[in-house]
Amino acid sequence: MTKIHPTSIISPKSEIDIDVEIGPFCVIDDDVKIMKGCKLYNGVSVFNGARIGENNIFYPGAVISALPQDIKFDGGFSEVFIGNDNTFRECVSVSRGTHATNKTVIGNNCLFMAYSHLGHDGRVGNSCIIANSVALGGHVHLEDYVILGGLVGVHQFVSVGKYSMIGAHSMVTKDVPPYTLFSGNPLYYEGLNVIGLRRRGFSSEAISILKTIYALLYNSGLNVSQAVDKIKNEFKLENEVAEVINFIGKSRRGLSK
Repeated sequence: MTKIHPTSIISPKSEIDIDVEIGPFCVIDDDVKIMKGCKLYNGVSVFNGARIGENNIFYPGAVISALPQDIKFDGGFSEVFIGNDNTFRECVSVSRGTHATNKTVIGNNCLFMAYSHLGHDGRVGNSCIIANSVALGGHVHLEDYVILGGLVGVHQFVSVGKYSMIGAHSMVTKDVPPYTLFSGNPLYYEGLNVIGLRRRGFSSEAISILKTIYALLYNSGLNVSQAVDKIKNEFKLENEVAEVINFIGKSRRGLSK
């Protein structure tokens, strides 16, 4: 049974599914869809264009699907798509898309800690952890299982590869390849995210291959193109190796050094 506190303002044009709990002083706009099992604590604002899946939790002060913070945006239709089983802690903000893509997308099982921000047209995969006060610029793409430490800033259009981790207070201006550990300002490569990979069940053989690949990319004196050619010649382009090569090939801002 849906529970809505009498102090909240819910548009009759919104679509609220069964078993949704909406606490005091929330505001839900017209063009909003919230699926079953979601819980909104007090003071949550959900604006037009929000498409929220099942079992998501929004803590006080969260602002979802606000207008993009882009001075080029002149209004019009765009959306935010949120999957299932995500948690948005206090004062998290998520902007909806601009005309570039018309959408901001979040997958499943993510944790956005307090005061973190996802900018317009961003894409966040599954099972990501975004720590306190992380700022993700417009068009940022986080692949699955990414962990960002507190106060990390990610420049617009940057991509962060799957299973990677970025240490607290880091500034990310170029792409971070998958399976790696980076930190600092300026950002630097610390090695593989070995602990994270072991926790996720990666074999010792896979980790060893990745270590060799990243040694070629970061410690061999070769430039990226030369390292990629050497990797292609020496390894089968499958599994984790293929992920790394494909990520590099799609890089929009170049690899972090």
